[in-house]
Amino acid sequence: MKIICIGRNYSAHARELKNEVPVEPLFFLKPDSSILHKRHAFYIPEWTSNVHYEVEVVVKIVKRGKAVLEKFASRYYCEVGLGIDFTARDVQTELKKAGHPWEKAKAFDGSAVVSDTFVSLNDLGKGIQDLRFSLLINNKEVQQGHTADMTFSVDELIAYVSRYMTLKTGDLIFTGTPAGVGSVAAGDKITGFLEGVQMLNVNVK
Repeated sequence: MKIICIGRNYSAHARELKNEVPVEPLFFLKPDSSILHKRHAFYIPEWTSNVHYEVEVVVKIVKRGKAVLEKFASRYYCEVGLGIDFTARDVQTELKKAGHPWEKAKAFDGSAVVSDTFVSLNDLGKGIQDLRFSLLINNKEVQQGHTADMTFSVDELIAYVSRYMTLKTGDLIFTGTPAGVGSVAAGDKITGFLEGVQMLNVNVK
């Protein structure tokens, strides 16, 4: 199982970090070891002083696919969940300045929070590009997004990524984060909601 993360897929988020909005999807990978174990707290690594939260709608791939045509992409998913892409922003900034890959800042242990449950789109009664989601820290909303605002739709992402690597059953696609990212601190309590239903609950240590 691999975790495919889409960068800068909400234009407001790209602009808040002073990045250009990409003209084609930007993606990177997290290993399965990056998944935060269920009911475990997130511990801020000792080698970073600025970890950011990024809430994202997560799509689970249900069958193997290579070079998937966009018009058939909806056959490769039926459930959605919620995730957090924790990012060591200070480390990422230095890596970007040096022209180095981002893995050290993005793929560390515990950096991928995935909701315990995934919800079928049929049960939601909504299409993949019509979902609202949000993140709260200490009961204060810090991010809110709507999948209609994605620069590249989920079907476009599946078609694009599958040109370069085979999608397999169980793969997860983190579809990008909206504006409002910021730092976490020890003692924070993070909750995430998809269509008004709580999907995430993480304590920061």
